Amino acid sequence: MTAVLPIEKARLAVEVRSPRVGVLLVNLGTPDTADARGVRVYLREFLSDPRVIENQGLVWKLILNGIILPIRPRRKARDYRKIWNVEKNESPLKTITHAQAEKLARSIADHDHVEVDWAMRYGNPSIRAGIEALMARGCDRLLVVPLYPQYSAATSATVCDEVFRVLATMRAQPTLRISPPYYDDPDYVEALAVSIDGHLSTLPFKPELIVASFHGMPKEYVDKGDPYQAHCIATTEALRKRLGLDATRFLLTFQSRFGGAEWLQPYTDKTIAQLAKDGVRRIAVVMPGFAADCLETLEEIAQENAEIFKHNGGEAFSAIPCLNDSGPGMDVIRQLVLRELQGWI
Repeated sequence: MTAVLPIEKARLAVEVRSPRVGVLLVNLGTPDTADARGVRVYLREFLSDPRVIENQGLVWKLILNGIILPIRPRRKARDYRKIWNVEKNESPLKTITHAQAEKLARSIADHDHVEVDWAMRYGNPSIRAGIEALMARGCDRLLVVPLYPQYSAATSATVCDEVFRVLATMRAQPTLRISPPYYDDPDYVEALAVSIDGHLSTLPFKPELIVASFHGMPKEYVDKGDPYQAHCIATTEALRKRLGLDATRFLLTFQSRFGGAEWLQPYTDKTIAQLAKDGVRRIAVVMPGFAADCLETLEEIAQENAEIFKHNGGEAFSAIPCLNDSGPGMDVIRQLVLRELQGWI
């Protein structure tokens, strides 16, 4: 009997291995627990990222470690507990992103060599864990899908940063693709319009106008070249056209600012307060920059800004759910993934 040399064994192993493609859905992140400790761990990772806070100098480190981390987690933990998925003991963002991955896997199951997983940029499951899990399932090609319709360095780019950091530690790296932003994708705009119309049809009142609220960003970042604001404007204009509404009935605003620097304007909370003061009594708010409902949509908009509106004289307020794992939302993700996998499947 002829012995098989080591080099021939290696060649045979390569030949019998079926190539597989991995798809990794990535969203921003969430604390593991809805208490001060869990929020503190999450905020430390999030706010220590130079893509999020670009000036990570001594002054910022003193503010972060001396003021923010000792104080802010207790308050934010209370906010998380208002929306927490108690049954699963996790945030809605984690629940929804997991569901998106499972539904995507089922919807492309006819491509039996494609594996789907999910990760969070900050917190768990980590991007490293997601990549390693896909590679353990035999994936030598990887499509990373940042679930941010509008690109910004503080979201999409930092996902890429972390993916590259993980791959830099690997001798055998998968071939990599990153999906692009989809802020003006016709499927995305149509899904948003269908979602808005469907939600409005269930309300016991007719909104006088709709506010499109996007996550904020320091104006300085845009001045340095970040395209985020332009992408938000493009999404808003496409939705206005699709819904047949002008700029007086479909407003663009920015939420979630903190600190003393100037952020992108107009600010959501100040706009909503002023609308009520000006006599607007019924509004709806949509959050087109979020692929899944989270603290910023379920607590900040649906609760905090609803209270701001009513406190200033408004009467009826409704937050329109994000696309989440709805049928239209999953169609957007599925079409995006299939388009970016061309040549691999």
